[in-house]
Amino acid sequence: MATFIPGHLHIKRDALNRNDVSYDLNIDYEVQQDPKEGKGMLFTMHGSIQGRDMEEKFFLPKDQAYNFGSNVTQIAEKYGIPKMYSAIGSMHRNYDLVFEDVRVQLGMKSGDLVKPEHLE
Repeated sequence: MATFIPGHLHIKRDALNRNDVSYDLNIDYEVQQDPKEGKGMLFTMHGSIQGRDMEEKFFLPKDQAYNFGSNVTQIAEKYGIPKMYSAIGSMHRNYDLVFEDVRVQLGMKSGDLVKPEHLE
């Protein structure tokens, strides 16, 4: 189950059996100004994974904000979600809604420049 409102995505999955995985996660995001990187998006991922509370924040500069799903996946794996379930940020319908909201909030458009150092 997933619920989206601008600035927030809630994703919940109940384990179907003892070998399955459960999580109840919120991904909040807001535009921030970083002194070094400039305008970008601050993401806060919080909730529970396998019954254990977690919270992590990460900042992505404007030219990298589209790649939030990768960070969400890495954090999910860090807290114990197996790789086969960890692509929670890529649930297409909801991912697309967050992606579009991030684009609008940051004023991004096709052809915007990418900092070369972010490609390394």
